[in-house]
Amino acid sequence: MEALAWGYGLVEGPTFAPDGSVYFSDVLGGGVHRWSPGGDVETVIPKRRGVGGMCLHGDGGLVVSGRDVVHVRDGEFRTVLAIDGVTGFNDLSPDSEGRIYVGALRFMPFGGEEPVPGEVWRIDGEGAAEELFGGVDWPNGIGFSPDGETVYTSDFASGEVVAFEPATRERRVFARSPSGDADGLAVDVEGGVWVALGRGGGVGRFGPDGGLDDVLDAQAGFVSSLCFGGEDMRDLYVTTADNGEHPDRRGTLFRTRVEVAGLPVPAARV
Repeated sequence: MEALAWGYGLVEGPTFAPDGSVYFSDVLGGGVHRWSPGGDVETVIPKRRGVGGMCLHGDGGLVVSGRDVVHVRDGEFRTVLAIDGVTGFNDLSPDSEGRIYVGALRFMPFGGEEPVPGEVWRIDGEGAAEELFGGVDWPNGIGFSPDGETVYTSDFASGEVVAFEPATRERRVFARSPSGDADGLAVDVEGGVWVALGRGGGVGRFGPDGGLDDVLDAQAGFVSSLCFGGEDMRDLYVTTADNGEHPDRRGTLFRTRVEVAGLPVPAARV
């Protein structure tokens, strides 16, 4: 894997933009940053901590998680969702209609607290949201099947990837991580689900049937998230909390090439 940016704490939320740049956050150190194809890295949202997920917005700017979900454009913050009793929001992803699906945490993951089951919510508009399902101890990566009928969500605490069908309200365990950790995820055009394996130090690809097809070594002890990008969507961007080959680089944004193209992620519209 090729290291693109480094020197961070826990790198998360990689988001590919049409101009070839990649946005990412530092959950512990704070801030949202942008890597450009020329190799430059700039801070686009300073200081904000706990950004576990983000996406592009159709009107420009980014939607980012944290204590609340906000749309940030030209330095202005607009609150999209805040819920009493939620300690923070984690990964998020828009569907084809631009609605945002986001995981809500009910405990402080980095405060030494034991997991308390949270939920996955769908944001239909500013301040308008519906709880889709609960009972997820540590909601993490979120993605959609190619037909858009299934939502995948990682539960970091259990190491499971949960599949939920909004039309039928059916919920099932889709896959189990070989490392026991299931962090960020992304879906490819064949319906494969790629999952960051946390302390497993790699990325696992699960086929449409939930079987483990392959594991990519990410040259790190902890892999947090991933996204697809590039002109053909076969670039895989991977974020970590460390760097196995160069420990002094700490949290790193990596890039590698894969054989199956990823699904493009729509922009948010809420």
